Amino acid sequence: MADSFDPYREALVVETNTIWPADFSALSAGEKMRLEEALQADPARCATIEYVRNHTGFCRTITVTQADVDRVSK
Repeated sequence: MADSFDPYREALVVETNTIWPADFSALSAGEKMRLEEALQADPARCATIEYVRNHTGFCRTITVTQADVDRVSK
């Protein structure tokens, strides 16, 4: 279940993860890396974000959507 952006948990993010659905399999690894960096740099605008508690803080997981790709590709 997706969370909403949370400034408190953001301050405790020690790890990030990006999930790429099969819809984006045609993108090159380099393009995915570029888009991933842009998405992780601005998590408040991502459509699907999840915070998972770990022993040192939180892992922020972003599941990429077409809207996210369109936004950072401009």
